Amino acid sequence: MISTTTGKNHNTGPGLLSKLKGYFLSGILVSTPILLTIYLVVWIVRVIDDMVRPLVPDSLALEYGYFPGYGLLATLVGATIIGAFVKGFLGRYFISLGEKIVSHMPVIRSIYATIKQISQAVLDKKSSSFREVGLIEYPRTGVWTVCFITGSATGEVQEKTSKEVLNVFVPTTPNPTSGFLLFVPRKDIKILNMSVESGIKMVVSAGVIAPKSPQKEGADKEGKELKVEKKRK
Repeated sequence: MISTTTGKNHNTGPGLLSKLKGYFLSGILVSTPILLTIYLVVWIVRVIDDMVRPLVPDSLALEYGYFPGYGLLATLVGATIIGAFVKGFLGRYFISLGEKIVSHMPVIRSIYATIKQISQAVLDKKSSSFREVGLIEYPRTGVWTVCFITGSATGEVQEKTSKEVLNVFVPTTPNPTSGFLLFVPRKDIKILNMSVESGIKMVVSAGVIAPKSPQKEGADKEGKELKVEKKRK
């Protein structure tokens, strides 16, 4: 008998090229964040190593040699020792003496004071800087952007405005370290419940990574618990 199915394509599955293309894209998606993380960590370690290398005595370098990450290790140990030292009376005395000397240097005192204020604002746990994420209408009414609240406006900035304003930092995408400093009335800022880390992820990913709202997370959690209970029954 002559088959009547001649001319029909029985191969309904994906072709070899389609499979390879899918594997390639999956490999890129999985390996890119891993490789970028490794690259950034290695780069940071190398930069610190290059900074610390001139401080290592030649005798120690010849005897023990250099190993990757020694700069980072030296930084961690050194910062811990310095932190323990400045907690004592003698350490506070030397810090105060050093600041007095720096305060008499015209250019250096301005640089030191600025860096000190920024460090205290960002690293101090008691500070309210960079602790909240908000939404403001920027660059025009009806368009919203994510911002980070860095504190309350003080001094002449607050005196010249009729309303209470806050200092907000509007980051750029995908580099959140650059952006714009704005002074926005408190009533015009919508405070978000997301963490600063989640806000930074949203900015870096151009909105691809968006944290769920607390209400949504609660609803999802309740839904999962109900499904588990039904399965048990």
